[in-house]
This record gives sequence, C-alpha cells and structure tokens, in this order.
Amino acid sequence: MILSGHGSVTALDFFAWADGVLGKVSSRTPLAEALRYAVRLKPALLTYTENGQLEIDNNLAENALRGIALGRKNWMFAGADCDGERAAAMYSLLETAKLNGVNPQHWLADVLDRVGRGHPINRLDELMPWDWCRE
Repeated sequence: MILSGHGSVTALDFFAWADGVLGKVSSRTPLAEALRYAVRLKPALLTYTENGQLEIDNNLAENALRGIALGRKNWMFAGADCDGERAAAMYSLLETAKLNGVNPQHWLADVLDRVGRGHPINRLDELMPWDWCRE
C-alpha cells in the first residue's frame, strides 16, 4: 500500500502500512526502529487523531515546570511530603491561571481576600481561574 496519492489517509491506514513494512524490512534498520516506536504509541496516537482538543506533545506542561525544576534545591527544604504536595497544588493553580489568561498574582490575591471575607465553601468553583471574575 502506498500512503500518498490515494485520497485521504487515516491513522489506521498508516498503522496497517507500518505493520506490513515491519514484516518486510530488517529489524535493525532505522526505518524499522521508527515504525516500532510509532506502533508502540498507537493507542495514544489514535486518541490524538480522534480528539482535536489534545496537543501532540506536552511542551506547554514541560515549560510550565521549568521554573520549578530550576529551583529544585530550594524545594528540598519544604519540610514534609504534605508541604511538597501543597506547593504542587499551588503551582498547578497558578499555571492554570496563566493558561486561562488570568494574571496569577491578581487572581490569587482576590481569591484569598474573598475566602478571608467568608466566600461560601459550596461556591469555590466560582473562584477557579476559568470562571473567575474580579469583584
């Protein structure tokens, strides 16, 4: 099967082609290595092709964690595991604010102020970065 020149090609067509090629080429060739890699990732790749909201890579997440990784020696002194878990939760919230186009400092200051003034606990979802509106 040739993948080009025959209309639209689906991911399933690619994997059928890859399986056929793998049966014909030496297992030590770079082509075989690349195809085995793709076949190993088949479930994830198929999910990606079926859901347009998924990213092809995790570069955004890795870039968000870069600052944490650079300061890792500082985090050794967090105290206890629960302190590290709290820090991870805070970083997740702050990065979520950034991803939603919200200034993390303004968001956090406002949320802490509202919680301190008695914002109802059953309405905390209103304070999440994707629903947040400054008072």
